[in-house]
Amino acid sequence: MVKIQFDKNVKTIRFDNAIELSKSYEILEFFASFGITHQTSCVQTPQQNGVAERKHRHLLEVSRALLFQASLPLRYWGDCVLTGTHLINRLPTKVLRGKTPYEVLHGSAPTYNHLRVFGCLGFVATYKQGRDKFQPRARTCVFLGYPLGQKGYKVMDLETHKVYVSRDVVFHEHIFPFAASVKY
Repeated sequence: MVKIQFDKNVKTIRFDNAIELSKSYEILEFFASFGITHQTSCVQTPQQNGVAERKHRHLLEVSRALLFQASLPLRYWGDCVLTGTHLINRLPTKVLRGKTPYEVLHGSAPTYNHLRVFGCLGFVATYKQGRDKFQPRARTCVFLGYPLGQKGYKVMDLETHKVYVSRDVVFHEHIFPFAASVKY
């Protein structure tokens, strides 16, 4: 995927001795077939993975902030991590001399007009085919992030708890549906 989408070659992969990865014959064979060097860090030395460890901590801190700010239950931690990743990839960093990871990979600056407040209230338009004149024209939802590969918003219906992707959402970015009900 890196080769096709970004015209870059992966040269080296380093694991932290994760048994499921470092002992897998299929993975090692895959790396060898593409000329990728496989390295492992020494046991109990997370400092050898310093960059990855710091980025992992940064991602968890952003995700935790999103979860707490929106007052979402812990079961939505995965959506927080995905949204945190989306946001971090669009923020300038000193490491890239003020550029964003998105900009370095894609060659153009990211847009920000699609960003919304995580965990806020939203109303998703319902389709005319599925309703009659006296049914609501929108469903009450909570914003859970940005889906991969789709230009829309990931939302959860507050009544049915079903998750949808929709482009037709009106957001109320100052209202957080879970704010009063969550206990940590």
